[in-house]
Amino acid sequence: MEQIPQIPKEKFKLVHNDNNKEQEKIGTPSLTYMQDVRRRLFKNKVAVVCLTLLSIILLVSIFAPIIAPYNPNAQQVTMSNLPPKLGNLNIPGMNGYQNMGGHMVDAYKQAGVSGSEVHILGTDYLGRDLLSRIIYGTRLSLVVAILATLVDLLIGVPYGIVSGWKGGKTDTFMQRIVEIVSSIPNLIVVILMMIILKPGLTSIVIAIAITGWVTMARLIRAQTFQLKEQEYILAARTLGESSTKIATKHLIPNLSSTIIIQTMFTIPNAIFFEAFLSFIGIGIPAPNASLGTLLSDGQKAFRFLPYQMWAPAIILSIIMIATNLLGDGLRDAFDPQSSEH
Repeated sequence: MEQIPQIPKEKFKLVHNDNNKEQEKIGTPSLTYMQDVRRRLFKNKVAVVCLTLLSIILLVSIFAPIIAPYNPNAQQVTMSNLPPKLGNLNIPGMNGYQNMGGHMVDAYKQAGVSGSEVHILGTDYLGRDLLSRIIYGTRLSLVVAILATLVDLLIGVPYGIVSGWKGGKTDTFMQRIVEIVSSIPNLIVVILMMIILKPGLTSIVIAIAITGWVTMARLIRAQTFQLKEQEYILAARTLGESSTKIATKHLIPNLSSTIIIQTMFTIPNAIFFEAFLSFIGIGIPAPNASLGTLLSDGQKAFRFLPYQMWAPAIILSIIMIATNLLGDGLRDAFDPQSSEH
């Protein structure tokens, strides 16, 4: 039998040397789901700009007593309808001059206002500082939005989870209630609340609480139907975990993207609803300011004093647009397959 020749050990070379081990190392650190969401969100420049704008508006609203230059409800009839004035800067439209009879007149001097007192956005028909009223009005509108969001979270999320988790007759009964509530117009609910309560923040919040949670409940129910058939949910049920523990430990974390995105769309809807009610005169009562009451007052003199309407309209538009664009950015960040980043 022919003997197989032996190969000397010197002929062998080590393939996995130190250089190859370095090449096999992972170049980027592993990220958690929320870290990856944050990375995708901050890659979206439009969403970042909107987040910055909303953060500034929120901070200004929180510190309104410090930032507002005047008392928003203080009336000085002798200083009514003063034009915007930005210090002593001679900027057209912001220098305190007003067209009267074809001549530009210093409205502040004519009203006997001291040179040190200026109103950056002018005053309204009662001499109240518009900048201060816009700051406080934005604050009140954001309060309505936050309360509407809390209602969505406290009623809509548990209702949707229970309906989707139980299924069967329980789900059918709960969805009939949702259909009845959603068929009632918000305006009818507000009018009924005004009959029972006084017009104001309370009646608006209760109206939103009665009808505003329906969309959140339906979305959460649909997602719960999908999640409860997943393997990890079935494993948890097999191990004997209670429904409450499964909901808090498994369902809510996986529903977080839907909750956050729907919340971002609830905020502008609530702000617009309050502004609409205040604009038609059944919202926030005088002398309190909201973006809706400011728009209502401004449109009465829009032909002659357009700045009284432009300023609150711009703030309301910024909040509405920025919130919707940020909601789109969050949707893309939580769902990597929706768009490539």
